[in-house]
Amino acid sequence: MATRINTSVRNACANAVTATADAGPGPAYVEIRTGAQPATPATAASGTLLGTLTCSDPSFGAASNGVISAAAITGDSSADATGTAGWYRLYDSTGAACVDGTVTAAGGGGDMIINSVSIVAGGTISITSWTITMPGA
Repeated sequence: MATRINTSVRNACANAVTATADAGPGPAYVEIRTGAQPATPATAASGTLLGTLTCSDPSFGAASNGVISAAAITGDSSADATGTAGWYRLYDSTGAACVDGTVTAAGGGGDMIINSVSIVAGGTISITSWTITMPGA
């Protein structure tokens, strides 16, 4: 039998992600990187940094059914490097890592959907959809 978590608890957990990301004096930010996602957000970031995007403050809307959706995010208009996007890391404004997840283009099923996973240095990176879902529904 699988673990199941009450919706109100799932919402509290999801809202805690938002509170953590929004800690500090400014907005959270997200890095898009190549390669495989590390074991945990506490593990050093790996892969080539392709770009950095700035979140709104607050970074996510209120949780619904254990899911938070990103508020407006400022795209990176000049990507740092060329490569294939594989994962993201969300940081609070002080640089503390909060969440890692998968990145895909539309239809790819990633946690974060971006305009293209084929990033070219100097090109644009924009997020078209980003949700974080708590487990246990």
